[in-house]
Amino acid sequence: MNGAMLVAIGLSLISAVAYASAAVAQAGLASRDLGAGLPRLLRSGAWWSAVGLNVAGALLHVVALRYGPLTVVQPLGALTLVAAVPLGARAAGRRVTALEWRGTALTLLGLGALLTAASGPAPERSLSLPSALAVAATTTAVIGTLSRPGVRPGLRHATASGFASGVASALTQTATVAATDHSGPVLSPLVIVVAVLVAAFATGGLLLSQTAYRGGLGAPLAVVTLANPLAASVIGLTLLGQDLGGGAVGILPALAGAALAARGVVLLTRATPAAAPVPPPAPGPDDDEHPVAAVLALEPGTATAEPRLTRRRSRPRRLTRL
Repeated sequence: MNGAMLVAIGLSLISAVAYASAAVAQAGLASRDLGAGLPRLLRSGAWWSAVGLNVAGALLHVVALRYGPLTVVQPLGALTLVAAVPLGARAAGRRVTALEWRGTALTLLGLGALLTAASGPAPERSLSLPSALAVAATTTAVIGTLSRPGVRPGLRHATASGFASGVASALTQTATVAATDHSGPVLSPLVIVVAVLVAAFATGGLLLSQTAYRGGLGAPLAVVTLANPLAASVIGLTLLGQDLGGGAVGILPALAGAALAARGVVLLTRATPAAAPVPPPAPGPDDDEHPVAAVLALEPGTATAEPRLTRRRSRPRRLTRL
């Protein structure tokens, strides 16, 4: 493993932490019912903080793709889920459970096996303009199908978000290689078109993940984590000429690592507890509470007993003398 590969891995780790922090922030917004409606999100400072973290993670990811192949950098994105576990637990005011630690360990072992098998050379090729447009059209059709109304919209939106982010990563590597290979102008038509596609897919993936997190953080983030490298690796292996280290023999460790990582992701998904309901705020001293609402809000048995009304005996009236 050379120095460039170490730089790519280090940048990918920092990028995963940034993405994990953004996911925790987005899940917090979704739990407060701010995940529906773009105008409400645009007025939220927490939303823009999450966007800034996503942008920082994306920039680090772009630099990592320049130093390492897609088959190495993209699987490291699964560490986003590993980092999100302690961050989400801390935000919820709880400790990480034993099942979560077990899922984290399995995910790390699986990623280690994938890194060993996927130690291929740095990228040298990029997609042509027709290939990039074909990939964009295919991905758009898949995302449109997954985003249709139906059963379990959260997981389908998470899958669509992962595909959008994975394709954006593959197209980003294409634009980076095309802009830095010194074979033509930096702002060539390929670079411009691919940059627009990257911005569109990155934005779409961000909004889809925000809607997916309305059902919780664990399962949607796990699906995003699995779908993202799947889409990017398919493009890298089929269209960019990248291959697994060790040839056909390297497929077995890659499959074993993928199985371990998938098992770890499933455990992390099942181990994530539901968020505790937030108690309503106590009324302030200046709040004018309606008397009927105050009576209806009383719990049974909590009202103070009223004094019993007794019939008052009246003395017999006497006639007075005239």
